[in-house]
Amino acid sequence: MSWATWDQAAIASAASLVAWLILRALPASRVRNALMPAFSEFALISALYAVWRLARELPFTHPEGAMERAEAIDDLQNFLHLPTEISMQHFVVHYDWLAAATNDYYATVHVPALLVFLVWLFIRHRDQYPHWRNGLAGLTAFCLIIRFIRVAPPRFVQELGFVDLSDKHGFDVYGDVGTGISDQFAAMPSIHVGWAAVVALGVFSVTTSKWRWLIVLHLPVTIFVVAATGHHWWLDGIVAIALLWVSLKADTYVRARLARRREPVPAPASA
Repeated sequence: MSWATWDQAAIASAASLVAWLILRALPASRVRNALMPAFSEFALISALYAVWRLARELPFTHPEGAMERAEAIDDLQNFLHLPTEISMQHFVVHYDWLAAATNDYYATVHVPALLVFLVWLFIRHRDQYPHWRNGLAGLTAFCLIIRFIRVAPPRFVQELGFVDLSDKHGFDVYGDVGTGISDQFAAMPSIHVGWAAVVALGVFSVTTSKWRWLIVLHLPVTIFVVAATGHHWWLDGIVAIALLWVSLKADTYVRARLARRREPVPAPASA
């Protein structure tokens, strides 16, 4: 599946910014007041998406140390007695429909789910939106920085015996090394798991609807999917969730500091 390119996102961001500037010059009205924050937020999200796509498409072809780190992660997970990723794939390949669904879920769900969540949160829970938007931005920034530490995915470790589900069932996300929409030696951390955590935990925290119990399943399903496809280690997902927690805590801390600075200084008592 083809997502918007970085230059398309940049054009969308610029167009939204122009629309916001035009609305800003118009007399105040209900329509203007409703559209201005929507255009400004769309401009920001589109700009962040453009930066993410551009950074992910940079030609990082050097794999130095990637296989060694992958094998070290595998050794650590075995020491911790975590279930192996290949055991997850062995389970799904016994059912052709499940293998196809697993591969399709990995290839198609993470971006639309995140976009739907952001739109829903902006419309229905505007007060909570900046917190989760900033947490998402912080998490994604961490992922872009950590990708400089090269880590191969499980399916690159030949002795584990992974089947390429994308080659077997379509939706080939990556293609050959050095091609495709993303960097295959940037398995750590898992952006799929990180974004799924934003959606699942965000919905669960801001609403009391009974549907939140269904939405929260997006996170464990994504963790299972990235392992069964051999695209990520368990540790990739654990680190992504930890980075989201750090990003949200940082946002809370910064907001509290700014709020204290905005508090009026009490007037000195009269003599």
